[in-house]
Amino acid sequence: MSAIETIASGTQLRQRLNAVRRSGGRIAFVPTMGNLHEGHLTLARQARQHGDCVVASIFVNRLQFAPHEDFDCYPRTFEADQAGLESCGVNLLFAPDERELYPEQQHYYVQPPAMADDLEGAFRPGFFRGVATVVLKLFNLVQPDAALFGKKDYQQLMVVRNMARQLALPVQIVAGETVRAADGLALSSRNAYLSTQQRTQAGNLYKGLAEIARSIRAGNRDFSLLESDLLQKLDKNQWKVDYVAVRKQTDLQLPTESDRELVVLTAARLGTTRLIDNLEVSV
Repeated sequence: MSAIETIASGTQLRQRLNAVRRSGGRIAFVPTMGNLHEGHLTLARQARQHGDCVVASIFVNRLQFAPHEDFDCYPRTFEADQAGLESCGVNLLFAPDERELYPEQQHYYVQPPAMADDLEGAFRPGFFRGVATVVLKLFNLVQPDAALFGKKDYQQLMVVRNMARQLALPVQIVAGETVRAADGLALSSRNAYLSTQQRTQAGNLYKGLAEIARSIRAGNRDFSLLESDLLQKLDKNQWKVDYVAVRKQTDLQLPTESDRELVVLTAARLGTTRLIDNLEVSV
């Protein structure tokens, strides 16, 4: 494969992608904020199945950082990220600076519905507004036929998928399965902040979700009790839990007795490291 082509200008990006379209090629897109791990790279490899030209982006989006979250401290590992994406067959890397995507103060935003104020949104106000706004900008620049997002960030996937559908965006949203370590821990850039002792404990987050999933498949639909049990178990083992929730897969609303496609979601801290995870359950 030829060396990955890195582009910083939206105008140049459009010119390159217009040539792909004129030749009848499909474009697959993997948006990221960099600091990539195997989960991101798996999405990049999967993108080859959805497009003749694979575009990845690296952009640390200030709009999705809350005032107490340190935007400037987000890890920037561009050279390693570039090499990883090239090894996965990515053709174009769009790496704009902030002035390219936000040349003036942003006054227009994509405001997601109430779903975005629940779960993650309750603990990170404005996060999904920032995500939806930058994703729409990137979609406008790249104009992909397909875009890939990981299921680990389940609520983000739902926000983007529903935005694309309701705004009639001509892009297929492809969901990538969560990539996990041997003990079940979902791969995340944040895992690097765990101490050795915390890393040993971290696998229990997935084990707790799996236990709830088994109980639901066995016929237990006392979701409140299942949520409370896991919360208490984690709390006794030095976790600070933000939420454990059983929801409908389609819209993350509370499930009714007839709902069969469910997802169990959680967010919790070990020390200062906040981890999120989820597990789909079909019954």
